[in-house]
Amino acid sequence: MNSITKRRTLMMIADSFYIPKHNISKPRGEDAHFLSHDSQVIGVSDGVGGWARKGIDAGEYARELMLNAAYALDDLDPDNVDPKEVLIKAYLNTEAKGSATACIITLAGDNILRAANLGDSGFCVIRAGKTFYKSPVQQHRFNYPYQMGRSCGTSPEEAEEIAVAVESGDVIIVGTDGLFDNVFPEDIEAAVELCLEDEKSPEILAWTLARAALVKSLETTTASPFEVAAYEAGIEHFGGKYDDITVVVAFVSPY
Repeated sequence: MNSITKRRTLMMIADSFYIPKHNISKPRGEDAHFLSHDSQVIGVSDGVGGWARKGIDAGEYARELMLNAAYALDDLDPDNVDPKEVLIKAYLNTEAKGSATACIITLAGDNILRAANLGDSGFCVIRAGKTFYKSPVQQHRFNYPYQMGRSCGTSPEEAEEIAVAVESGDVIIVGTDGLFDNVFPEDIEAAVELCLEDEKSPEILAWTLARAALVKSLETTTASPFEVAAYEAGIEHFGGKYDDITVVVAFVSPY
């Protein structure tokens, strides 16, 4: 019996779905993510699209960053992963041009969900059908999030560190801003409740939420979280925000 079995009583059962923006020059999109079931770690990253004006595909930065985050787990105790340490190691080993937001979460052996979040990717915890916790956005101003990159941007040291106690039955939704800019919390809650009632898998729920975000992103007459945020910033914008959409869904279950 290994140390994880002795100490851990909860685990995340996770799966994902990704919808890249339709862009012939960047067919893989600008988002990236990874899942480690052994270490109970999830990471998402959104390459900052503004680099396209300089001929740089920030999706390459996001993909390399998440690959290096996954590699960083090889040297860490899988029952006690520090997400900020993972983020810093990934940053130091990433050489691609560009910059990205990032969110790394892990379920530690003490059943505490820990996260390091930089920018406007993030996560929420749904408990008993309601949003129990949602990570705050880090941004300099509207639609200008904190971002990390070797050539410019914010240091990963500035990532916000978060700790949330979780329970069996909680549902964790991790995503890039393509999800959270287009789908209101109450709509996420409704999708979670419906999928749980129908005993759907994390993959199906991830697909459901990603699809809902895509539909909303293309609408111009229905309000979105992005429209509300724009209004609060004194900027006129109607409808959703067309973007890459990454959704990772984790069910918290007994180990």
